[in-house]
Amino acid sequence: MITVRHAQDRGQASFGWLDSQHTFSFGHYYDPQQMGFSALRVINEDKVQPGAGFETHGHRDMEIISYVLSGQIAHKDSEGHIQVLPAGEFQLMSAGSGIFHSEYNASDSETLHFLQIWIEPDTLGIQPGYQQKDFGQSAGLTPVATPGGDNGTLRIRQDATLSQLILEPDSELQVDISAGRKLYIHQIEGQLLSGSTTLYPGDGAKVENQQQLMLRNQGSEPVKALVFDLP
Repeated sequence: MITVRHAQDRGQASFGWLDSQHTFSFGHYYDPQQMGFSALRVINEDKVQPGAGFETHGHRDMEIISYVLSGQIAHKDSEGHIQVLPAGEFQLMSAGSGIFHSEYNASDSETLHFLQIWIEPDTLGIQPGYQQKDFGQSAGLTPVATPGGDNGTLRIRQDATLSQLILEPDSELQVDISAGRKLYIHQIEGQLLSGSTTLYPGDGAKVENQQQLMLRNQGSEPVKALVFDLP
C-alpha cells in the first residue's frame, strides 16, 4: 500500500527570515494524522534568507540529518564542531544525552535551501556525535546512513537506512522490501513513478505491506529522492 503526502498539503511556517514546509507535525503546525512514520519524525523543507539562521538551541535523544539542496549551512555545536555544510552534503548530528547547536546561512547573498530530518533513536542517552559527508551523484540507490556505518556511510542510532536515489531519464530500479519493513520516499527533483503513483518535488510516500517496489523515471529530467528503510 502506498499513501501519498502531497507537497501542497504540508504544514506552512513563515517568519520573514525562514520559510518552512512541514511533512509532519512540527512547531505550531499540528495534525494528529501526521505525527511521523515509524521512527521518522520530522521532514522540514527550509529556506533561510542570507545571513539569517537558527540561533543556539538544544536537542537530546534525536538523530538529526541535514541535507543541503542549495547554499551552505554554517554549523557550530557545544561538542566543538565548527563546520560549513555545502550543497550536496549530508550531516548527521546525534543529539544523544544533550547538545546545543546553531545553524546559519553561510552566505550574505544566496538563499539557503535544505532538508531537516529527525529520526528517533533506538538507544537513549548516548554520547553526542557529528558526521558529515558528500555521497556523490551516482545513479541508483546510494546508502547514506546505516545502523552500523558500514562502507563509509554515516552511522545512525536506529534500525533504519537512509539512501539517496538518483534515476536518469527512462530508467527504473526495483527495491526489495524485507518482511515487516516500511519505506518512506521524499521526492526532491523530477517526477518519480512509484508503483502506479507519480511523485512530484516535495511529495512523500508511505509504503507499507509490500515486498517490492518499482521506481521509474519516465520524464526528461533526472530524478532525485530520499528513501528511508524503516522498522
